[in-house]
Amino acid sequence: MNLCAVLLFLIARVCAESLEGPTAGCTFEEDSDPTLCEYRQAQEDDFDWQLVRTYSWPHMTSDLIRGSYMLVNASQYGAGQRAQLMLRPLSENDTHCVQFSYFLYSRDGHSPGGLNVYVRVNGGSRGNAVWNVSGSQGRQWHQVEMAVSTFWPSEYQIVFEATISSEQKGYIGLDDIVLLNYPCYKVPHFSRLGDVEVNAGQNATFQCVATGRSVKTDPFLMERRNGVLMAPYSVTSSIGERRLVAWFQVGGAQRGEQDLYRCITQSTFGAAVSNFAELIVRVPPTPIAPPQLLRSGPTYLIIQLNTNSIVGDGPVIRREIVYRASHSPWSETHGVNSLTYKVWHLEPDTEYRISVLLTRPGEGGTGPPGPPLVSRTKCAEPMRPLRGLTATEIQSRQLLLQWEPVGYNLTRCHTYSLSLCYRYSTATGGGAGGNNATVRECLSVERNTSRFTLRDLPPFHTVHVRLALANPEGKKESREVTFQTEEDIPGGIAPESLTFTPLDDMIFLKWEEPLEPNGLITQYEISYQSIESSDPSINVPGPRRTVSKLKNETYHMFSGLHPGTTYLVSVRARTAKGFGQTALTEITTNISAPAFDYEDVPSPLSESESTITVLLRPALGRGAPVSTYHVVVVEEDGSRQVRRRELGHMECFPAPSSHGETSGGAGGTPPHYYTAELSPSSLPEATPFTVGDNHTYSGYWNTPLDPSKNYLIYFQASSNFRGETRINCIRIARKVACKDHKRALEVSQHAEDMGLILGACAGGLVVLILLLGAIVVIVKKGRDIYSYPYYPRKKVNINKAVMTYRQEKTCKLGSLDCSTTEHSTLQQDDRTAHTFLDSHNCTARNEQRSTVNESSSLLGGSPRRHCRRKSSPYHTGQLHPAVRVADLLQHINQMKTGEGYGFKQEYESFFDGWDINDKKDKTKGRHDTLLGQDRHRVKMHSLLADPNSDYVNANYIDIRINREGYQRSNHFIATQGPKQDMIYDFWRMVWQENCYSIVMITKLVEVGRMKCCKYWPDDSELYGDIKITLLKTETLAEYTVRTFAMERRGYPAKHEVCQFHFTSWPEHGVPYHATGLLAFLRRVKASTPPDAGPVVVHCSMGAGRTGCYIVLDVMLDMAECEGVVDIYNCVKTLCSRRINMIQTEEQYIFIHDAILEACLCGETAIPITEFGLSYKDMLSVDSQTNTSQLREEFQTLNSVTPHLDVEECSVSLLPRNREKNRSMDVLPPDRALAFLVSNEGDGNNYINAALMDSFLQPAAFVVTPHPLPTTTTDFWRLVFDYGCTSIVMLNQLNQSNSAWPCLQYWPETGMQQYGPMTVELLSRSTDENVVTRLFRVNNITRDPRENLPCWNADSRIPKKLQEGHLVVRHFQFLRWSAYREIPDSKKAFLNLLAQVQKWQRECGDGRTIVHCLNGGGRSGTFCACTMIMEMVHHHNMVDVFYAVKTLRNSKPNMVESMEQYRFCYELALEYLDCLEVR
Repeated sequence: MNLCAVLLFLIARVCAESLEGPTAGCTFEEDSDPTLCEYRQAQEDDFDWQLVRTYSWPHMTSDLIRGSYMLVNASQYGAGQRAQLMLRPLSENDTHCVQFSYFLYSRDGHSPGGLNVYVRVNGGSRGNAVWNVSGSQGRQWHQVEMAVSTFWPSEYQIVFEATISSEQKGYIGLDDIVLLNYPCYKVPHFSRLGDVEVNAGQNATFQCVATGRSVKTDPFLMERRNGVLMAPYSVTSSIGERRLVAWFQVGGAQRGEQDLYRCITQSTFGAAVSNFAELIVRVPPTPIAPPQLLRSGPTYLIIQLNTNSIVGDGPVIRREIVYRASHSPWSETHGVNSLTYKVWHLEPDTEYRISVLLTRPGEGGTGPPGPPLVSRTKCAEPMRPLRGLTATEIQSRQLLLQWEPVGYNLTRCHTYSLSLCYRYSTATGGGAGGNNATVRECLSVERNTSRFTLRDLPPFHTVHVRLALANPEGKKESREVTFQTEEDIPGGIAPESLTFTPLDDMIFLKWEEPLEPNGLITQYEISYQSIESSDPSINVPGPRRTVSKLKNETYHMFSGLHPGTTYLVSVRARTAKGFGQTALTEITTNISAPAFDYEDVPSPLSESESTITVLLRPALGRGAPVSTYHVVVVEEDGSRQVRRRELGHMECFPAPSSHGETSGGAGGTPPHYYTAELSPSSLPEATPFTVGDNHTYSGYWNTPLDPSKNYLIYFQASSNFRGETRINCIRIARKVACKDHKRALEVSQHAEDMGLILGACAGGLVVLILLLGAIVVIVKKGRDIYSYPYYPRKKVNINKAVMTYRQEKTCKLGSLDCSTTEHSTLQQDDRTAHTFLDSHNCTARNEQRSTVNESSSLLGGSPRRHCRRKSSPYHTGQLHPAVRVADLLQHINQMKTGEGYGFKQEYESFFDGWDINDKKDKTKGRHDTLLGQDRHRVKMHSLLADPNSDYVNANYIDIRINREGYQRSNHFIATQGPKQDMIYDFWRMVWQENCYSIVMITKLVEVGRMKCCKYWPDDSELYGDIKITLLKTETLAEYTVRTFAMERRGYPAKHEVCQFHFTSWPEHGVPYHATGLLAFLRRVKASTPPDAGPVVVHCSMGAGRTGCYIVLDVMLDMAECEGVVDIYNCVKTLCSRRINMIQTEEQYIFIHDAILEACLCGETAIPITEFGLSYKDMLSVDSQTNTSQLREEFQTLNSVTPHLDVEECSVSLLPRNREKNRSMDVLPPDRALAFLVSNEGDGNNYINAALMDSFLQPAAFVVTPHPLPTTTTDFWRLVFDYGCTSIVMLNQLNQSNSAWPCLQYWPETGMQQYGPMTVELLSRSTDENVVTRLFRVNNITRDPRENLPCWNADSRIPKKLQEGHLVVRHFQFLRWSAYREIPDSKKAFLNLLAQVQKWQRECGDGRTIVHCLNGGGRSGTFCACTMIMEMVHHHNMVDVFYAVKTLRNSKPNMVESMEQYRFCYELALEYLDCLEVR
């Protein structure tokens, strides 16, 4: 039994040894397998190893170990010599171990040398020793293991090298070199070392993983194929019990470091060697050639990459371009997906350097930039016109202008030009009547300046200046800025404009305004001085005298001058700067007739039957010396001509006639003859002269007188100067008949005296009759025309003064043609008279309407002759004092206390009805009780065929508040809405009264009842002989303005009439707010010309609404002019003009509230030309109040925003609707709710949505919160029911677990059904600001051919309703961050507004749904900004206050914060800047 066990053990041992035996190597025994003992000696060493078998040596030294092995005797070789023993190359497929034994021994402990083991792979370099030992190790064998991880197809060879030490003593032995097919036990094995590929410059990391027995302290090495050892490993770590990892890093690998590397670990028990792994270093690619320019523009360059030829390694997986401006260190890199690329967003006229970057796989695979393309962009059109054009110094003939600095940001080109263009108008025809010519000129301005002096301008002229900024690509011109040069002294009056008419002692001088007034003429200065005279008694030159004339007096009458004298006259004009140049002229007065020194008719010195001696006194020459005297004899026959001479109407005798020629003058003139001609020298002093002495004097026979005749003796003197003759004569004696004619003489004298007396009496009687007649006429007129007797007295006095002035001028000018003088003088006086009369309400219009121009006072009452009061609990004369505007709020609050008892008391005190005397044409009145009072009725011009056609149910409204400085006369006509048969009368009245504005405050049909006939055409229509043509229509949210051309047969003139149709007043009650009505009223006032006729105001009956409008108009003017309002007395006066002008107490209260709102809010509209400066002023902080105008305006807005009461939101507060409200804090009022129309299962038609007006359209917006998960179906019903073609989303989506969940309510793809609605996504586009989606919405329960009631109600049928499907665009705005009051970017928000407006224009009249989280601040900001853009586009003005106030009237939380309110202003400014750039 024991024998069997022993045999089995031996067999197993033999089998085991056979299984685990060596597969290669050499034991160096004689009986060993020769196939295993394959080794060879190296040829390049110094000596060979020696095979020894010590058992065959008879004298073996004791230093050697017995056995057969390879041996090196160190004592036989020189120091440093070496011997190499090489095993055959091995190529293994699996893990294996090379095992060998060695000994190193020297008897005295000396070192015999060293044993190095090398592993050569694939016949390559042997490298460094992977294991070595040196020094004496004792006289014994040591076993060493080599774990080489090099596998087939590679092969490796182990080389044993013995080196001789310097001591040269001892032995080195090597034995039992075997290859085992199992892992080494004492040393680890390396896992396969993988190749590493990196891009040049990157770190390469080798990971050496050793498995088996190892110690962390054993060194790990990385060896390069050439034997160079790398730095020690950086990190080692244990992976389990028998696994170690070491990392080696090649820092910043370059192409020269590309090689084979392996891992080595050493210990006393042996060494482990990994396979060689390759470090592959790739050079990133770089293009050889620069990119090629294909096309350039102002902000882009299109290039071709030109990357066919590269330097470096591929493959190219990414192409990029890197570019920078040549003068800038900053660069940008863009990825490129094609071989051509457009470089965007470049600066114009800038040089750029563009290079191409190529990238291969791996980190650091991007090569250096290739050769650069150096190219310059083109110039771009200037960014915008220059701004800030102001005048820093204004003089009379030059302007020092300044504007913003010109920089590249504006010019967008380094080559540009700046020019300053200006224009002004100047008169070419001289004076005010000349033609105007426009002077235009453009001047070049230096490029680097922002100042320029504009010279050689005319003073006091409006100069329009603009700046033009141009470069090769375009030109931008700024808006014209208007300046006015200062005044200068005026230019001279043109000498040729001086016209004059000389008389003997007067000169009438007329001139024209200077050709260059150079300002406002304030006065004229006329100087005159005598410089020459033909009258030797006059001293010349005489004193210089000066006269000043008013600016509108271009004429002067010089009086008290010397006849026959030459005057030097100068005229010059004056402005505020002083006198201008003087215009000179010389004017010579006419000579006057000589003057006689006779106080009365002298008594004759002596008298005979045929002679009479008289005393001749020398005459005094006036302007010229007396040239000759004549004694004239006139036979007296009692004719009218003689009596006229006796009464002082002197007529001299210019035609000479001697005695023989006195047969009678022409026309029955009594005979006269010259009886003597005397020279001035013969009459140096008073000399007696006998008439009839029968002598001859200078050819004239002094014939003896006939004693039987009566004679008149005249003395005549003549002056002659430069062909001009002046004659004067005087009766110096009267001779009566001598023979028995004494009685006859007395009778004759008595008759003559009685004639004089009777003539004087008759003349006085005529004057008296005329005066009495004038007084009677004046008194009668005064009773009919004027209320106060003061007016006719003044008018008569003025007319009398005018007539007196005319008579005086006529007498002074004599035979002079004074038409020009009288016209200009009377024109001036008439202007004075009319100005005086106008100041007392005596205008031409009042005279034409004398029957209704009764003077009245709101405080003192007014006469009521044609109507009487029916009943009133209050005294008609009760005084209600006016209320100061500052106290109006307090007054209204007091009146509203006690449930409005104050208003009720005042309202009931008004007259509630009138008896009408004249009821001759009630068919033209809509209501019998509202026929106009005849006294204030508009009386039409009767038609020939109808004597009763003078009636129209219309009244003049003559408002006069008995306070200093305020009154309105016949400013309005209140009438009813025309019936069909009244249309012609209505237009006749408009034509007759020259009306421009018609205010209509009713719809044609309200609550199913006809309120007013459509009295205007849609194109052109004829009403009787009046043709009305519609020129244009402007429709806004609350009113419509229509402009008509009005023509009448037989009249050449064409009138323009505007109808202002307010459409927001309900049939019963009053508007909820006055904002729209106040804006409407301001529009009417601004559009009505000041010289137009009355404003026609009508509603349906011409009563309540009409009265409200008139009171508002009048009281707002009164508040502005006087700072007070007198509503009570104004209404009282209106009721005296037309019955029931205020129909309800509610209207009376509304008037107070509207006036209060107007006074609190004021005028907030800003023209776009002034918006920038105005907004800047609004932002400035007052140092005293420490607030700005903008903040004060917002506080005012908050104070006038209505607060909703619970009863106003009754529908939203119903229990069944509470869950449909996102928040109960802000609910829509019932009056603004958008009720659902389409059917749904629960029958509930409520949704939290409010209808809002835009500036142009009513109910243009539907504002709602973000839909809740339970209201998504209602939301899409709302979209379809109200024809909404746009949805604007201003909030962000959040998760369902949020406190305010905002979930997606639309399908992202395909179609989805929400209740009766199907919503299909048609398209989707995205940019950085907005995500735009296009949906098709359909109601599957409705007949596609039907229209919804809410579409038909206001004709809002969108164009995008196609075959029953509603096409809706959804705008999701991305640039409004959560918890921010305003959008992140104004430009992005403007872009959103522009996209929505563009889509809405394509859709026609579709509404816009706007929603944010709560349907408040953000939605209100969007709606307000939309309204502002509409204002700018249609009316060239911005009114942020009005826009927000209008929205808040429907929902108080619209535009919630000051930041949002300010954002509306800043967006308007940004929008205007964009328009200016365009």
